[in-house]
Amino acid sequence: MSVLTRDEAQTRARLLDVHRYTIDLDLTRGDEHFGSTTTIHFTAREAGTTFVELKPATLHRATLDGHPLDPAALQDNRLPLTLTAGEHELHIEADMRYSRTGEGMHRFTDPADGHTYLYTQTFLDDVQRVFAAFDQPDLKALFDATVTAPPEWTVLGNAVAHRTGDPAEGRWQLATTKPLSTYFVAFAAGPWHSVRTEHAGLPFALHCRQSLAPHLDADAEEILDITRRCYDRYHEIFDEPYPFDSYDQAFVPEFNAGAMENPGLVTFRDEFVYRSAVTDTERQTRGMVIAHEMAHMWFGDLVTLQWWDDIWLNESFAEYMGFQVLADATRYTGTWTDFAIARKSWGYDADQRPSTHPVAPAPQDVRDTASALLNFDGISYAKGASALRQLVAWLGEKDFLAGINDHFARHRFGNATLADFIDSLARHTDRDVHAWAESWLRTSGVDTLTPAIGEAEGYWHLTVDRTGTRPHHIAVGTYDHDPAHPTRLVLRDRFELDVPQDGSVKALPGNRPDLVLLNDGDLTYTKIRLDPTSWTTALTTLSALPDPLSRAVLWNAARDMVRDGELAPRAYLDAARTHLPHEHDIAITQGVLAFARTQIADRYTTPADRPAALTTLTDLCHDLLDRTTGTPGTQGLRLTATRTLIASATTPTTLQDWLRAGTAPDGPALDPELRWRILARLAVLGAVTPHDIDTELARDPSATGQEGAARCRAALPDPTAKETAWHALYTGDQLSNYLFTATAQGFWQPEQTDLVRPYRDRYYPDAVALAARRGPALASAAGTHGFPHVLIEDETLHRGEECLRDAAPTPALRRKLVDQLDDLRRALAVRAAHP
Repeated sequence: MSVLTRDEAQTRARLLDVHRYTIDLDLTRGDEHFGSTTTIHFTAREAGTTFVELKPATLHRATLDGHPLDPAALQDNRLPLTLTAGEHELHIEADMRYSRTGEGMHRFTDPADGHTYLYTQTFLDDVQRVFAAFDQPDLKALFDATVTAPPEWTVLGNAVAHRTGDPAEGRWQLATTKPLSTYFVAFAAGPWHSVRTEHAGLPFALHCRQSLAPHLDADAEEILDITRRCYDRYHEIFDEPYPFDSYDQAFVPEFNAGAMENPGLVTFRDEFVYRSAVTDTERQTRGMVIAHEMAHMWFGDLVTLQWWDDIWLNESFAEYMGFQVLADATRYTGTWTDFAIARKSWGYDADQRPSTHPVAPAPQDVRDTASALLNFDGISYAKGASALRQLVAWLGEKDFLAGINDHFARHRFGNATLADFIDSLARHTDRDVHAWAESWLRTSGVDTLTPAIGEAEGYWHLTVDRTGTRPHHIAVGTYDHDPAHPTRLVLRDRFELDVPQDGSVKALPGNRPDLVLLNDGDLTYTKIRLDPTSWTTALTTLSALPDPLSRAVLWNAARDMVRDGELAPRAYLDAARTHLPHEHDIAITQGVLAFARTQIADRYTTPADRPAALTTLTDLCHDLLDRTTGTPGTQGLRLTATRTLIASATTPTTLQDWLRAGTAPDGPALDPELRWRILARLAVLGAVTPHDIDTELARDPSATGQEGAARCRAALPDPTAKETAWHALYTGDQLSNYLFTATAQGFWQPEQTDLVRPYRDRYYPDAVALAARRGPALASAAGTHGFPHVLIEDETLHRGEECLRDAAPTPALRRKLVDQLDDLRRALAVRAAHP
C-alpha cells in the first residue's frame, strides 16, 4: 500500500479545493463486504494530475465528469486523475471489506446474543477502507451520507440521522456536516441500546451493545452528568460554542484506542461500560476520557492540524484539558494526582528511548502517514499535556485562554500549524512564547532537577542544579516533622522558583527543613532528585505527606531512580511495603502496585529474587485488606489490593478457596472480571485444566469471557497449549485484534521461561510476516503484547537487533521493537547494577 507523503499532500492541497462528498453505504451485502458509492465535488485550481485513495475489495465503476475511468488503473490504494482547471465530479462505486482489526469498517458479532455491530475508525489514513477520498487533513469538505442497513438496526454518524422511506428498507439519511477532515468521518450501525436526552438545546445520547445494556443503564446518569458538566465548562472558557448539531457517545467493541473524537459521534472502547466492579480512579479515568474527547470538538475538529507533525495541537491540548476540566467541573478533583502517578510515566518512559521525538517534531521529520502514526505516543499525549501545564503556570491561565480563543476565532473550521498557535498566544502576553516553544516543543529528552542545600548564619540556602536545557517554573515544598507526631510531616512553606536561577541562590530564614521537595504540585515535566537528608525523611515518612500530589511526585522520583539504576528494586519494594498500607489515595496505590508488580517483580528483579518480591507484594496486599476490613469507602483500595494479590500468588490454594467461595474474605465478591483474573493466574501456576476454562466460559460467554478464555488457554504450562496459541497468533490469521492481544498476553509468563524460550527465535520472523500481512493494529499488538518480554536475556536483545538490522519490519512493528529492546537493555542494566 502506498502511504501519503507530506510533499504529496502539499502538492495536492495546492491543486484542489474539495467542496462536498456524497456517500452511500450498503451494509446488507453479507458478512465480508459492504457497498460504498462516493461522489466528490471539487475544483482544480489549474490543470494537473493527482490521485484519489481507495482500498476496495472490488472497484466496480469510476467516472470523472461522467467519463469512465479504467478500474485497472487503481494501483495499491491510488486511482490516478488527470484534471483540467475548474469544477469536477468524481463518482466511484466499490465493494469494501469489513475489518476484524479495528481499522476501517470493523464488524463484530457479539457471542453473548449473536447480534452484529459495525463502526468505523477512519483515523489518519483509514477512511479509504470505507469510501474513496482525498485523504489528508487539510482538504476539509462537507459530507452528505445515506446508509442502508438491516431494518432493525440504528445508524449513527457525525450529524443527526433519520430513517427515510419505508422502515422495512432500512434507509437512513444523515444531515449535512460542517466542514470536516476525512479522518473524522464516522458511522456506527447495529441494534444499539441507546439512552437519549437533551442538553443546551442539542440531542445527547449514549449507545452500546444490547448485551451491555444493563451496565450502561446503571451508569448512564453518571456519564451524562459528566458530559453535561464538561460541556458547560467548555462553554465557560471558550468563546466559540460547540460547533456541531448533536453529541452521541458510542461504546463500541474491539476498539483499538481509548476513544476517537469523531465530531458529533465520539466512539469509546466499550470496556468503559463497566460490567464488573471498578475503583473510583477508574471511573475518574472514564470521566477524563469523556472530557478529553469533548475538548477535541474544538482542538482538532473545529481547528485541525494541517499535517501530522502538529498532532500535538490535537492530543496534548485534549489531554491537558481533559484532566483540568474534569477537576474543575466534577467531583473528580484529584485528576492531577492520577496524571502524575499513572499517565506521566508514559511520557517519561517514551522520552528516554531511542524513538523519542519532540512534542512538535519538525515537519520534515514526519515525512509520511506511516511515520506520523508512530507519534501517537506518550510524548504527544502525556509529555505534551505536561508542557502545557507548565505553560499555564508560566503564562497564567487568563493569557493562555485568551490565546486559545484567539486561535479558534482565526482558524475556525480550518487548519493550523504550531506557528499559527504560537502567534495567537503571543498576541496576548508579553512573555516570549516563541522562545518557550523552541525550548519545550522542539526538543526531546527529560531534564533532571537536583537540590543543593546549605546552612549559614540563621538561613538555609537552596540552589537547583539542572541537567538539561529547558526553563522550568516550579513550586518547592518544604516540610518538617510534626513535633507532636514525629511520623507525620507538616508543610512549612511552598514557594515558586524559576530554574535556572540566573545565578541567584534562594535564601530562607531558619534551619533547613527535613524534606525539600522540588516540583511540589507537579507543575513541570522533569525528573527530580532529593538531597540525602530529604531522601532519608521520604523513606521514613512518605505516607505522612499531607497532599497526595506531593506523594505522587516522591513516588515518581523513586520510580525514576530505580529505572536509572540509582535505587535498588528491593528498596522500592520495601518503601511500598512500608507506606502503601497507610495510603488512602487509590490512584497512588494503583500506580505504585502496578510498577512494583509488572516492572520490579517481572523485569528488574532477578529470577532468584522474584519469589521474595512476590511474597512482599502479597504481604503488602494482605496488610491493605486487613486495614480496610469493615471500613466504609475503602472498596476501591480493597479491589486494587485484591487484583495485585491475585497476580502475585505463587501457590494456588488461596485463589482456589476464593473461587469456590465466590468472594475474597470480607469482600470483594468475585464478579466476572475477578474470576477471570483468578483463572488466568491459576492457569499460569498449572492449577486449572482446559475443561475448567470451558466451564468458566459457559458461565460467562460474553466477548470479555472469550478474551479471558483465550488468555487462560495460552497461559497453560503445556507444550501443546503453547503451540496451539502460537499457531492462532501467527499462522491462522483468524483472531480479531482483541483476541490476538488476549492470547499474546497469556503466552509469555515469567514462571514459564524454560517452556517459552524456544519461541524466541520464532517470534521475530513470525511477527515481521504478521505485521506485513495484517497491518498496523496487529503489528502494534505483536510488538507490544507479543514480544518475549519475560526473557530478560542478552540473546533476546541480540536477536531483536538482528531483526531490526536485517528483516525490514514494517514501521509500526519497528517502532514497537525499538522500544521493547530499549526497555530490555534497561532491565538488564538494572539487574547488573543490583544483582
